[in-house]
Amino acid sequence: MSESILTTRIREAKAQGRKAVIPYLPAGFPDKTRFWEELDALDRGGADVIEIGVPFSDPVADGPVVEMAALECLERGVTLKWILQELAARKGRYRAGLVLMGYYNPFLRYGLDRLGADVAAAGVTGLIVPDLPLEEREPLASALAPHGVEIICLIGLNTPEDRLKRYAEVAKGFVYFVSVLGTTGVRESLPDEVRGKLAQVRPFFDVPLALGFGISRPEQVALFGDDVDAAVIGSALIGYVRSGKSCEEFLAPWRN
Repeated sequence: MSESILTTRIREAKAQGRKAVIPYLPAGFPDKTRFWEELDALDRGGADVIEIGVPFSDPVADGPVVEMAALECLERGVTLKWILQELAARKGRYRAGLVLMGYYNPFLRYGLDRLGADVAAAGVTGLIVPDLPLEEREPLASALAPHGVEIICLIGLNTPEDRLKRYAEVAKGFVYFVSVLGTTGVRESLPDEVRGKLAQVRPFFDVPLALGFGISRPEQVALFGDDVDAAVIGSALIGYVRSGKSCEEFLAPWRN
C-alpha cells in the first residue's frame, strides 16, 4: 500500500528541516465565498495539510473562538453535503493534503454507505472525529477504508500506555497529540507535562506526530525537537482571518 499523502507531506517538511504546518479553518468561514479564497491562500502559502472544520451545533472539544466561527457557519447554511460538493468541484487543485475535522453525528447522518466514496471524490484523505472512541470506530473505518480515507487518531496527556499500543495498531496518516486537557484555544504556554508525554508517545508510532490545541507560534513547537513533526493551528488562524489579514502572511513564520 502506498504511503498516505498526509504522511508524505509531513515527511517532506521534515526533510526541509522544519515542522509541517496544519492550519485549521471551519468550512464557510469567514463566509461561504471567502472560505474558498482562504483555502487557496493557505495552499499557496505552503500549508502541508489543511484541516477543514465541519460545523456542528455541539462542538464539545472546541473553545470559544472555534465554536463561535462554527456556529456562524451553521447560520450560513454550511452542511457536510455542501462541503463535499464544493471540494469535489475543486479536486486536484490543492498540493496540501486535506482532512475533515468533524463530530460523528454529521458523518453518521450523511450515511456511512456513501460517505467514503463522496469524501474520496472530494479529494479528502483523512477524517478527525474527536468524539468517536477507539472502541466504536469500526463502522466508520470500514466505510472509509475501501476508498483510501483514514481516521486520524487523537491521543493526549491522559492516554495510558496500553491504549497507545492499540492506537499504534490502527494509526495512519499522522497522529494528533492534544496538548491540553481541555478545549481548543490560543495559549501562551503549554503544560509542562507535554514534553514528558511526547517522549513516551513517540516510540509507539511509525507515522508522524502532530501537536495541536493552544498552538499559535512556531517557538511553542520547536521546544519539543524531534518528538513533534507537525503543528495544528486553529484559533490563532481564525482570529487572523477574522481581522481581514492574509493567510499567506500568517503562514510565513511557519515556513522559515
